[in-house]
Amino acid sequence: MNTLTNPPLPRDFLALLAESFVAQDLLTAPEDCWTYGYDNSRRHFLPQAVVFPTTHEQVVSAVKACNQCNIALTTRGRGTGTTGATVPLKGGLVVSLERMNKVIEFSPDNRYITVEPGITNQQVQDIVKEKGFFWPPDPTSAAFCSIGGNLAYNSAGPRAVKYGTPRENVLGLRAVTGAGKELRVGVYTSKGVVGYDLTRLIIGSEGTLAIITEATLKLTPLPEATLTLRAVYNSVFAAAKAVSSIMSQPVIPCALEFIDGNAINMIRQYSSSDLPENAGALLMIEVDGQREGLDTAAEKLAASARNDGLLDIRLAQTDAEVKALWQTRKALSPALRKVAPKKINEDVVVPVTEIPALIAGLDQLSNKYQLPIINFGHAGNGNIHVNLLLDPDAPGQSEKAHHCLDEIFSLVLTLKGTLSGEHGVGLEKRDFVDRELDANSLELMHDLKRQFDPNGILNPDKMFPLV
Repeated sequence: MNTLTNPPLPRDFLALLAESFVAQDLLTAPEDCWTYGYDNSRRHFLPQAVVFPTTHEQVVSAVKACNQCNIALTTRGRGTGTTGATVPLKGGLVVSLERMNKVIEFSPDNRYITVEPGITNQQVQDIVKEKGFFWPPDPTSAAFCSIGGNLAYNSAGPRAVKYGTPRENVLGLRAVTGAGKELRVGVYTSKGVVGYDLTRLIIGSEGTLAIITEATLKLTPLPEATLTLRAVYNSVFAAAKAVSSIMSQPVIPCALEFIDGNAINMIRQYSSSDLPENAGALLMIEVDGQREGLDTAAEKLAASARNDGLLDIRLAQTDAEVKALWQTRKALSPALRKVAPKKINEDVVVPVTEIPALIAGLDQLSNKYQLPIINFGHAGNGNIHVNLLLDPDAPGQSEKAHHCLDEIFSLVLTLKGTLSGEHGVGLEKRDFVDRELDANSLELMHDLKRQFDPNGILNPDKMFPLV
């Protein structure tokens, strides 16, 4: 937690804000602003002011005021991110988009919905479901996280293995650059190649280039049915071999989740489990589509999942059985919270064939640093959530965890992986980014940042190593 205090905001700046925001939409008292200094990373920096725009025009006015007075601006949605990307490092102004939560247009016939950034993922799902659609990105925090946050991080979830990330499921955006310029980028159609693809550039940029004020989301018809399987293996190698086999045949699962042996042992300690005693890894597999032929599709997935290391595979036939099969996976997060409330959770990605090498390397690092490491995640993408269970209040634990994390990132890059699949960079991985990106790429990205945000007011000192 940061305890430093910033100098008072200039009166001229507060007067500019007051021209566009009524008193109840503008906070300046430290006790009122305190909550908006956090996100789910548990980092905290106190903002000097918070505004709650309800219109695109108010966002424009806030950005222009910050430029005029050289005030840092940090945008946030619901604060569910885990990397510190919405923590206001420089104090300044926090623009909270939670009240921009309206549906602008819903066009079922054209399969899109245009929404403001403060609406939650679940609210969108509920609205479009009534017309037989869904929006594929489904992060675990869907009930709470905002669409704006999903786009800022390019957060996906289990369904990305079949349906892609937000970048593949957004048609266009309305946004305000760091210079206060208004943009409309993208299309309302399923095809369009005019100009550079600024939509995909802004998505995943973590509020460093522009503030999204509207998003046109590409919708997908709801499947008629879904079938769920659970496969248990005697080793991570056998499970990874199954993942490669599953992903190399025509029936693409809509979810392919992985739990390693350490996680299985954790589940046994904190919940009832019917898993075999020698279980070394587990896959949860789902397939969706038309009812006709879905049983055959599930059989093909089951056949692909079979190898010499398979201990057990089950296909759920009823909703109750589906719930029972997923109980193992759902028991994991509560168990981790009980063991280590302040755990470190990173979301690295490696090619699926490198999952065994990653898990083996993580086990070695766990032994080296005497830190328990629990792994689970989205196996079809090779996106593994690595959980370091530590007590940061214990002497030396935080330092050990930092050195361990350093080696974890080196391991991931050695395996041709990437440092983040969906959690983003923010502050947590900022200082490691130059290991993955070459100097020329970083220089070009800094140039892009200056074009969008010439005064450097948007989310300063995030995403890239400090220079």
